[in-house]
Amino acid sequence: MSAPRLHLPRGSASDGPYAVDTRQSAVRHPRLRVLELAPGGLHSFGTGHEEWIVLPLDGGCTVHAEGRIIELQGRDGVFGGVTDFAYLPRDAHAQIASGAGGRFALAGAKCERRLPARYGPAPEVPVEERGSGQCARRVRNFAAAGAFECDSLIAVEVVTPGGHWSSYPPHKHDTQRPGEESELEEIYYYETDGPRGFGYQRVFPSRPGGADLLAEVRDGDVVLVPDGWHGPSIAAPGHDLYYLNVMAGPGPEREWRITFHPDHTADGYR
Repeated sequence: MSAPRLHLPRGSASDGPYAVDTRQSAVRHPRLRVLELAPGGLHSFGTGHEEWIVLPLDGGCTVHAEGRIIELQGRDGVFGGVTDFAYLPRDAHAQIASGAGGRFALAGAKCERRLPARYGPAPEVPVEERGSGQCARRVRNFAAAGAFECDSLIAVEVVTPGGHWSSYPPHKHDTQRPGEESELEEIYYYETDGPRGFGYQRVFPSRPGGADLLAEVRDGDVVLVPDGWHGPSIAAPGHDLYYLNVMAGPGPEREWRITFHPDHTADGYR
């Protein structure tokens, strides 16, 4: 049996209207789709057994769901700051429309509870300056476990300045150990600041036969982390690196508990 693909270069995971769709991939619990709408475009879909967040990457849109109309102002690209977003429950029908067109991430996860559709305002997104020195980066915790209620979905954005490392020290969350570590699969979706920007992502095994990857990542690429240590994520000098992290797992609690690799534990880098 061939090893599952962990690096999905831009265009290799497209499906129908989605520039990215991870449904048939190495991860079972989190989901990611990237929808590109032309000016005046409209997309309808059913949420199925998953909860979803509609997150504008570039542009704004209107989301219709559960009898609600949610206007998303969006933003001018992922390096333009935080954005507002919309939460969609499982077992619902939704429409996304954009007068000016744009790109929109649909971050999803298998779930049990059916929560109400609702609006996530940009000013309420917690922004964290994490790490120090060459490991300093900015984290937008729009759907972190303690920031916005979901049933199982955890999602954050990270902007790593050119020449810096993030997702460092290497860490893992692939074993359920109550109070210590939570079992979460993870998706990284990347964008780069500038047409020639790129970065590197490392994933290495935490168990025999586990995930193992060193990939050069560029605008629109995806890396899947079904298990294993992951990090660093490295931005090329002169080009900031953005990634959207989407996480979910089978555990009974929605929490992000991680274990740092014992060989890389300097506190200032975390």
